Amino acid sequence: MSIWWSLHLRRGAASVPLARRLLLGTMETAGVDPDICFDLSVALSEACANAVEHGGPVADTSRVGKPDTAVCAEYRVTAYLDGDHCRIEVTDSGPGFPPSTVSGRRPPPAGPSEKEHGRGLGLIAELSDHVRFRNRPGRGAVVSFDKVLKWREGALLRVS
Repeated sequence: MSIWWSLHLRRGAASVPLARRLLLGTMETAGVDPDICFDLSVALSEACANAVEHGGPVADTSRVGKPDTAVCAEYRVTAYLDGDHCRIEVTDSGPGFPPSTVSGRRPPPAGPSEKEHGRGLGLIAELSDHVRFRNRPGRGAVVSFDKVLKWREGALLRVS
């Protein structure tokens, strides 16, 4: 069984629960274990929140169609459920990650003494089996994370 979908979302707070609910609905319908559903939905929420906050300049809707207008107030979420594996990618149009983030090192786990900001990347890494942060020069950042799926007993869409 393979399922994939891609969303182009406005960079606004309301888009985060929308993406999360779509992922949860897809996985629950497919029969993915609830704990895996929860982990991936939290990781997706963190990645989306990061894209909303840092994903590039906000479009000035009063200047749409006029010269020198920055209209990149969106980001993309793509989810692939293929066999016993799930990959999620969140792509934005922002300035990208600092070099230390894309160096291939796993972000440190989120600790209780950390401030509210800056814990999301570490949380994504802790909730997934593999995570990659990369930049698309001049075009933004991509967070991709994978997790091996576990299935509920009797899942209708489980791989044979």
